[in-house]
Amino acid sequence: MIEAAEGDTVGDSAYRNIRNDIVFGQLKPSERLRLEPLRKRYNVSVTTLREILNRLTSDGFVVAEGQKGFEVAPVSEDDLREIADLRILLESHALKRSFERGDLDWEAGVVAAYHKLHVLEKKMLSGETSVREHWKNADWQFHRALISGCGSRALLETHGAVFDKYLRYQMLTLTFRGEEAAQEHKMLHDAALAHDAETAGKVLEAHILGGVEHSIANREENQPNSRRKSK
Repeated sequence: MIEAAEGDTVGDSAYRNIRNDIVFGQLKPSERLRLEPLRKRYNVSVTTLREILNRLTSDGFVVAEGQKGFEVAPVSEDDLREIADLRILLESHALKRSFERGDLDWEAGVVAAYHKLHVLEKKMLSGETSVREHWKNADWQFHRALISGCGSRALLETHGAVFDKYLRYQMLTLTFRGEEAAQEHKMLHDAALAHDAETAGKVLEAHILGGVEHSIANREENQPNSRRKSK
């Protein structure tokens, strides 16, 4: 997820808002992006909006349809699996670097992020589904905290883009994998404090792949024809 930064222009703000709206499902997969409604919704000029949509096309969140305009990128099972594999590759590498370099401040950040996630997971486990979006945001913050000590801005930016694409699929169902996922987060937290990169890497892969299967199963249950309709 992209957060506001000091010195953001109107275009930067609109880009961030449109991208986040795609990730969080306010703009649906394969939805036509008509310039005039978007211009009013995000309060930007048509010229700026075209620049933003072209940028989002390069990012993989929007598809340009030639003379027909733009639409939100479609979703598919194959795409999700490819994104998950890339996330595993990037996040595992970033974890290893963070565990090697992480200091006391890094550990404190991991503990704080995990505490927030743990509280929200307990609410989800108790059936309090009104916190679902806050829970997913805390999930992102925890995984980001784990790799924040990697020492590479380029790695963090690349991982962030891939994580957003992975998150978009999860936001389509917003269902909770339950105790298993919560326990995996606890194991990642404990491995981080022990600087045990090998264990963390194994847990992370199982965690991400488990999320993929859960997302696919729940999307098929809620939309039986989703696989046929996806591009």
